Amino acid sequence: MSQNQDNLIVVLDMGSAWTRVLAADLNEGALHYRGHGIIESAGMRKGLVSDLNAAARAVKSANEMAERMAIINIAECAVGVGGPHIRGINTNGGIELGSRMREITRDDVRSAVERARAVERPPDREILHLLPRQFILDGQPGIFDPVGMVGARLEVDLHIATCSGSALQSTITCANRAGLEVSEAVLESIAAAEATLSADERELGVCLLDIGAHSSDLAVFFEGAVAHTASVPIGGAHFTNDLAVGLNMPIYQAEELKCQYGHAVVTAVPQLAEIEIDNPEPQSLRLRAVAEILEPRARELIYFVKESLRQGAVVEALGAGCVLTGGGAMLPGMLDVTESQLRVPARTGMPVRLSQMPGELAHPAFATAIGMLLYAHRTRVTRASENNSLRAKLRAIFAASF
Repeated sequence: MSQNQDNLIVVLDMGSAWTRVLAADLNEGALHYRGHGIIESAGMRKGLVSDLNAAARAVKSANEMAERMAIINIAECAVGVGGPHIRGINTNGGIELGSRMREITRDDVRSAVERARAVERPPDREILHLLPRQFILDGQPGIFDPVGMVGARLEVDLHIATCSGSALQSTITCANRAGLEVSEAVLESIAAAEATLSADERELGVCLLDIGAHSSDLAVFFEGAVAHTASVPIGGAHFTNDLAVGLNMPIYQAEELKCQYGHAVVTAVPQLAEIEIDNPEPQSLRLRAVAEILEPRARELIYFVKESLRQGAVVEALGAGCVLTGGGAMLPGMLDVTESQLRVPARTGMPVRLSQMPGELAHPAFATAIGMLLYAHRTRVTRASENNSLRAKLRAIFAASF
């Protein structure tokens, strides 16, 4: 296998249901699909690692599958982080620039962000992202990038996305045991947004809801910046479990029933519609009976989402509505329930297509993995730009000294 890693970007999405590894490379500034591996998850429970060895084996299997498809050895990856331990904090901080106005530098911006991030948090919380919402220069708000401007005081409104330190370390340990070094960690809802949201939606205000198996992560954007991140402890597996209990059938059969005939709105299902199932003997099942079980769970999910939005003071900030991603977004009727509960328009988030990407990946379930690729690419470009800028400054200083 090829050993060239310079232009390779690989991401690991460890979900409760599926473990995914997706690889792409940079060619003339654009991302090109190279390969992927998908394995049913093991050692995961309620969105968290419960058995390191089993989870690591699943990661290793998915990675080996991606390696065979991409024809390359994969040694490094970015990992996605999500689940009920996600918390978001909004804070503010600033610095004085001196008695006289002067030009704002990148170091000044970093100092203001460091001041804003210095808030008390539990010792087990790890910071995933520091996301400036706006900068305020001498009382003037609404500034996106103050570098080069002139002022005497710089403040920043900052959103801090945090996670459980032990949960993050467990994910990293699984990747390490599978032979992968972790380059960075990305909040999964932020990644899904990267692959599905337009610039206009981010500006007008939008909620990205990524419905996973055991939890659903959300991120709210307003005026182009992240305003709220959180997670609610309900996902697609809860819908399946409700069917299994309500209809007294095995989990695998309930999952098939949900995917083939499920609907989140009872009145959208014809009254007389029936199917024949083996449970274990042949019997008739009214499809409305399925919807009567799924609709309350769908409404409960969106209720918890609305409560999270209310706690984040962003419930009125959804000018562009709500975008649903993840496998759970494909349940018929989920958009209707979302619109009726939140009173905003809703759509299904289809991820952008990478060059040479198979059509099977153009699905809301892959929005997180594809978004992680895009996020990692943007991070790499930003770091390269900053390094080039620093080298240019050093060259100028060196030249001026002769």
